[in-house]
Parts: sequence; structure tokens; C-alpha cells
Amino acid sequence: MDRTDDAVPEEHHVPRTGQWLPQDHRMHREWLGGIIDHVDQNPKELHPILEEFKDMIEADTRIYLLFSSMFMQIPKKKPYFKSPTGIRQVRDYKHMLSVLNHLLTTAPSWNDKSHRVGLVGLPINAMLDWPMGTSSGFAAFLDPEVNAMLKKVLNAWGEFLCSPKSAEVLGNDSHGWFGETGKTDLTATANIGKTSYTFEDMYVCEPSAKYYGFKSWDAFFTRAFKEGIRPVAAADDPNIITNVCESKPYNIAHGVKARDHFWLKGQPYSLIDMLGHDELAERFVGGTVYQAFLNALSYHRWHSPVSGKIVKAYVQDGTYYSEPLFEDFTESHGADKANESTGQGYITATATRAILFIEADNFAIGLMAVLAVGMAEVSTCDVTVKEGQHVDKGDQIGMFHFGGSTHCLLFRKGVNVHGFPKSGGEHNVPVRSELARVKS
Repeated sequence: MDRTDDAVPEEHHVPRTGQWLPQDHRMHREWLGGIIDHVDQNPKELHPILEEFKDMIEADTRIYLLFSSMFMQIPKKKPYFKSPTGIRQVRDYKHMLSVLNHLLTTAPSWNDKSHRVGLVGLPINAMLDWPMGTSSGFAAFLDPEVNAMLKKVLNAWGEFLCSPKSAEVLGNDSHGWFGETGKTDLTATANIGKTSYTFEDMYVCEPSAKYYGFKSWDAFFTRAFKEGIRPVAAADDPNIITNVCESKPYNIAHGVKARDHFWLKGQPYSLIDMLGHDELAERFVGGTVYQAFLNALSYHRWHSPVSGKIVKAYVQDGTYYSEPLFEDFTESHGADKANESTGQGYITATATRAILFIEADNFAIGLMAVLAVGMAEVSTCDVTVKEGQHVDKGDQIGMFHFGGSTHCLLFRKGVNVHGFPKSGGEHNVPVRSELARVKS
């Protein structure tokens, strides 16, 4: 459920794809300022993974230069050094590690105050919002060694998010997911403007148990729909392609090139890069790409769009916090505050992602691919099928854990696929509902 944009003054409004961060940037700064104040007033030893991160930065001249200069390149003026209300920002890599140290033992929570409701679903992304937009940040967050270390950091956070303590944010107070606002929005998002079910009507849970029976943040994040809530559209019609994820359409492209300049404005799809230089990538040149993004409040499991055999299924390591540097971040030109929004096409070629090739039983479709892309602090793109396995349309094939996400369907040239939903709708397209049709 989209919180009203009208209540946010234009100068503070930031378009946020999927509601992973507050659309009111004042709330973002207020949240970060509160975290920084807490960290500064409660110093503690760094987590061993963060000590390793610190050692890596300080032992490598190139990485030290990048992590030092990315903060130096943030203009020392409002709103970057301090917000209009004096809220501090992260100013160097040591301070960054201290804030990370706190975030590794916290789960995403609601923020209800003064009738301004927001979710900081990507807390590490929120902390790195400014440095990501600098030229040094662009270089640092593309670096393979840095991303290998970030993977360790996110895995450590993932361990906490699987722990019972992480479930504490699922309470029914104003900061809880099952508080009045959180539960209302979760329910409205899943009802997609068509039904009036309660949360417990739709999701597998224990309504009478503490935190609805969810033992951890991750258990809640990967919650399952009850049988019958998302039926498979036209299960016996192989010409109907169903939706892989509960998601909003973002883009459709035809005649996609093998290689293209995906880092430039317009972010054209670059097949070889998207598919991790897989030998099968060439078979999709000239074909069609459909992309959609997941909402922070939505269902995060993936389901097969067709019946067929899993030809390949693996996770391609990539970036976590790289955003396209469309224009330099200078004193006169600010950073892109909507980074996770404007980089949707870019991250299909750079971010950590699951790649699944499926040979459809329907010869009119043949080989197709599903790309499940981690956005920011996705720690795990979890593939739940094996190569050689046959799946029926609508069967689960994987899930996202811990953070933001987008996904793509790829079809070969000559596959006559049509009828995709248009972007800009208010509600998600339900998972396992009709997405498109193919002409035999």
C-alpha cells in the first residue's frame, strides 16, 4: 500500500521503487541520525567480520584510497554534512564500520511518528546513500574484493536475521510489523485491491502465537501463501505464461543486444552481462526481456512461469551496493537519492543474481531464462530446484532473503510472446497469475 505522496513536500519527496526506503527523505535522515547517535553514545568492539573489513581497507592502498575519498567527495553542505535539523551523517570509513556494527544486530523495522509512516527495509543501503553516489563509491562498490567482503558482512547479518532475537521487530507496537500500520499495509499489499482477506487468511502463520508464529525475521520475510490464495492461471494451457514473483512491471524490451551500454542513461539490457557470460546467452540475442520489481511488503518466493526442465540453475556473484553513476556527484550536482529506483536495469548486469534456464515443454517457448536479482542487501538468492528437475507451471523455484529484489524473464528471438502488463499500476501483479501468452 503506497503511503500518500501528497503528504510529503516536493523538496523532500523521493520516488522509491518497491517502498524499500521511506519516500520522505527527512524520515530517512531522521532514522540514520538516530542510529548514528546511538552508535556514538554506545561504542563497542567491532564484529570479527568488520575487523577483517577494516584490515582489508587499511592494508590495500587502492581500497584505502577509495573508502577514504568516497566520504571526502560528499559535499560539506546541507543536506549532506547535516540535515536541516542538524542530524549528522556518516563521515568516514571507521564511522561506517561502527554503524555497520550496530546494524548487524538489528532487523528492518517500522517507523511510525507524526503520521509519517516509513520502512527502512534496506538499512545498510540507507547508511551508504551518499557515498554510493560519488565517483570513488562507484569504483569501490564495483570492486570484486570489496564485494567478496560485503558478502561476508551480509552473511553475518543473515545469521542474525535467522535468529530468534531478530523476531523482536515483529511486535504489535508502532515499531512492529504487526502494529496497526504495519499489519494494515501488509494486508492491503497482499489483497492487491481485489480482495478483503485478513493477514491470517492469506499467509501460513499461527495467529494466536507470539509474532504470529514466526521464529525469526527471515521466517517472516519468506512467509508462504496459503494454498488457494494464489492459484496457477490456466494450469493446463501451455500457451499461458504465469508470473514468477508478486511484483510490479518495470520494463519490456524487444530485440535485446548481446552487449550494450547498460551503465548509461536508459540502461539498455546487455544479455551477455545479465547471464554472467553463460554459453547459452547467445541464444537470447534479439529476444525479449520483461522486468518487474518486488515490494518490500510482498511475498518473496519465485515460481516457475512454465512447465519444463531446469537446464541450469545457479547464483552468479556480483555487486551489492553499486549504482549507475549517470552524473558526477559534486558541490553543484547532488547524488541520486533514489538510487535503488533508477538502477533497476543496471543491476540486472552487475548485482548478485540467480540465473535459471528452463526448457519449456511447450515448443513455442523452448529455452527461456529467469533472472532473480538481489538489490542492495540481499544476502541470499536461494534456488530451491536442481538441474535436470522437471517443474510444473507455478511450482516454487526459489526465494529472496533479507532485502530488495527485482527479476527478469528472457525469451529467445522468434518466440511470439505478448500481453505483458503495463508498468505504472497501483498494485502488484499476483504471483502465478497470467503474465503473458505465446502464439504457437
